[in-house]
Amino acid sequence: MDKSKRAAVIAGNWKMNKTPSETTALINEMKPLVAGADCKVILCVPYIDVFAALDAAKGSNIEIGVENVHWAESGAFTGEVSAKMLTEVGVPYVIIGHSERRQYFGETDETVNKRVRAALDAGLKVILCVGERLEQREQGVTDEVVRMQTKIALQGVTSEELKNIIIAYEPVWAIGTGKTATPEQANEVNHVIRVLISELYSKADADAFTVQYGGSMNAKNCDELLAQPDVDGGLIGGASLKAQDFSIIVKAASK
Repeated sequence: MDKSKRAAVIAGNWKMNKTPSETTALINEMKPLVAGADCKVILCVPYIDVFAALDAAKGSNIEIGVENVHWAESGAFTGEVSAKMLTEVGVPYVIIGHSERRQYFGETDETVNKRVRAALDAGLKVILCVGERLEQREQGVTDEVVRMQTKIALQGVTSEELKNIIIAYEPVWAIGTGKTATPEQANEVNHVIRVLISELYSKADADAFTVQYGGSMNAKNCDELLAQPDVDGGLIGGASLKAQDFSIIVKAASK
């Protein structure tokens, strides 16, 4: 991390976990543990938990996000939620393009871009996920895959709008598998992303741009990962469901 140039951000991705009452209890447990953190702290929760999360986080340094958004403002899209719906209830952040959305729900690079565009237009801040599958890493095309996903996702995004985007590098082979990229592997791909941002925008934009690592970062490996120069935080899965573990990661990012 280089906090002199860009913000460090630790975001939890709860996925399909926690009821509203469990959300209230977990956030209340977390609040004193992460108070005063020298990094941004975000919890992205299931839609059903949004009101409980916003209420529980009120007055704290924890910000709330959700895990997806549709590109249309309204329409016949059963089960989806629009950006306008989210902004009206006061949600500032949204995860877009997570590998599980791509794998299980037909998300493509093109629909990721449409969702990014809709989120930005509505005033939301985006955590954009990119990452390669195991076979792509073994084929030696990690850089090409990540650059392509990022370039398509950012089509039509201006330099000013870029300030409302965080990219989370999430190698698909390291999500929910217990496997983690080495600190060097994580930093290498995060650096590829930063170089691409420099090419698409400017070096100043790239230097100020937050790139997280999101492949099974936990309380045991966070120090090593966050010590890397191009790892500006983490998008945390399982560990964000445990207050103590999540707070350890937040403290590591606060050093």
